Amino acid sequence: MKLRIQGNSLRLRLTQPEVDTFRADGRIEERIRFAPGVRLVYAIEASPSAQHLTVHYDRNEITVTVPESTMHEWADTEQVGMEGDHTIEGDAVLSLLIEKDFQCLHHGEDAKDPDAFPHPLDEE
Repeated sequence: MKLRIQGNSLRLRLTQPEVDTFRADGRIEERIRFAPGVRLVYAIEASPSAQHLTVHYDRNEITVTVPESTMHEWADTEQVGMEGDHTIEGDAVLSLLIEKDFQCLHHGEDAKDPDAFPHPLDEE
């Protein structure tokens, strides 16, 4: 799972096996270690009680929660992404985007990620 943070937006990209794991288990997470005992965990989890995408940050863990029905609709169809805005305070928002990770078009055959989704513009 790839994490991209830019300004007040958070984007997560999942490969095909990661989407399958998310569908089956209702949660997927990754960790990045910065030093001994220092890490950041980022995760996506499905919840039957969630009404929309939300995010929670606590003790070096970012968790994006997705309504279970939205997760299944996304995982089981050709839908590329799920998105929403998480209100922080007042009118400040954090934009959230979860999307399927597509293979790159600009690299040779050896650079393609076999776990990524086939790119819709790839003519092969």
